[in-house]
Amino acid sequence: MGSDSWHSGVDLTFRAVDAGSSVGARLPELFWPAWPAYRTWFLRDGEQARASAQTCLAALHRHMPELVRHYDELLDAVGGGDLQARFLSQWNPPPVATACSLAVWNRGENVLVRSYDYPPALCDTTVLASSWTGTRVLAMSDCLWGAVDGVNEHGLAVAIAFGGRPVTGDGFGIALVVRYILELARDAGEALAILDRVPVAMAYNVALLDRSGAGAVVQVGPDRPTVLAPGLTAGNRQGWTEWAAHAAMCGTLEREEALALAVGDPWATAETVVGQFLRPPIQRDPATTPWPTVYTAAYSPGLAAVDLLWPDDHWRLSLDGFVEGSLTRRVQVGPPVAMSVPV
Repeated sequence: MGSDSWHSGVDLTFRAVDAGSSVGARLPELFWPAWPAYRTWFLRDGEQARASAQTCLAALHRHMPELVRHYDELLDAVGGGDLQARFLSQWNPPPVATACSLAVWNRGENVLVRSYDYPPALCDTTVLASSWTGTRVLAMSDCLWGAVDGVNEHGLAVAIAFGGRPVTGDGFGIALVVRYILELARDAGEALAILDRVPVAMAYNVALLDRSGAGAVVQVGPDRPTVLAPGLTAGNRQGWTEWAAHAAMCGTLEREEALALAVGDPWATAETVVGQFLRPPIQRDPATTPWPTVYTAAYSPGLAAVDLLWPDDHWRLSLDGFVEGSLTRRVQVGPPVAMSVPV
């Protein structure tokens, strides 16, 4: 990419897809157009850096046995290759640093809000409605069948943000863990139990909110026990700044302060908290950063619904009466930057 080419921007098409009751029904049509980009990312450190297919399958059997049948079905549907098997398992994937902000609001009205800050051209931008394990799920996909945020029919909403710690270890990509939670957990307590026992490959903050209003921000990582954060908001740290360059580049401290002010205001409402996500510093301008806010999502657990939000637009999707569709937005791409996870 030339030094000035980012000024032209990219078209991002957000899609709402009914994936049905079988992972093999609709996902292959989404997989093959994205596979070249998936493959490039997955092999960026060389094929030898990724775990063998046997190791990946063993990890799924050990930690997420309920997904194994669906993994096998999906793998068959996309051709059953060795590299696809390793990629789809999401066991020890390449490390990825992002930004993102989280807030749990459970005073009167229950809403989980998140901004997704990432290079626009690398986002899946597909919302899947599915019922693969018998539980209906509405989720923003990642790596085809993973999820970076979502809600299930029981009224449990989940979203993630990078934990801001340059540590990696044996574990799954967080998106498949979120998918697992949404498929199996009925409330925040059951979700927390899954986070306690399923290993993750990197540090993440995970926001949970269920229909009853029980909510938490959970700090997970490959090198520490799962910890409940003291508050109900999170940027990209886990208690203190451990990766100063990342915190500075993505404005973590400024966003954390804005988040705390938004939920701490005694006059705040769910509407005002959501509104703060659509303004700087939480809303990040794609013209000035390589990790802009691609979308903001406000999940309503009681309705099993999500509002995808931008400062000038919105799109509501719900498990009840889900309708396939698409929305295309022109997004200016920010200046390039080198920010890889030091491992």
